[in-house]
Amino acid sequence: MTHSLSKLYVHIIFHVKTGSVLIRPGDENELYAYIGGIIKDNASFPIKINGTENHVHVLSTMSKNISLADFVEEIKKNSSRWIKTKGKYYECFAWQSGYAGYSVSQTKVAVLKRYIEQQKQHHQSVSVRDEYLQFLREYSVDFDGNYLWT
Repeated sequence: MTHSLSKLYVHIIFHVKTGSVLIRPGDENELYAYIGGIIKDNASFPIKINGTENHVHVLSTMSKNISLADFVEEIKKNSSRWIKTKGKYYECFAWQSGYAGYSVSQTKVAVLKRYIEQQKQHHQSVSVRDEYLQFLREYSVDFDGNYLWT
C-alpha cells in the first residue's frame, strides 16, 4: 500500500481531580464544544462528548498520527487551561491525572453514543465509581483498586 489508512474509534473517560471544583451545568456545553475543537485540532473527529459535574465521556475517532496518551493529554491540558479562564470559580480546577481509554467497534458506535448522551439520567441510579469499575471489567482491564481514585 502506498497510503496509511485507519479509522480508530475511542471511548475516553476522565474525572475532575478529587478536591477540585466541579463543572457547573451552565458551562458544560461550552466545555464540550471546546474539547471537540481540541479533538479536531488533533486531526480527529468528535462524535459525542458529555458527562456530569465530575467526569467527561468522549467518543471520537482518533488520528493514526498520535498515541492515545498524547491525545488525552492534549484534551485534558488544553481544556483545563481554557476552563480556568471562565472566572474565579475555576481557578483551582484540575483533571485527575489518569484516564480510561477503550477501543470501540464501529458496530457499537451508535449504542455508545446514546449511552454518552444519557449520562445525567444514567448517574441518577449508578455512581461514577460503579460505572468506571463496570467498564474496567467489561473491557477486561487489569487494575489495582488501591490506585483508581488517587
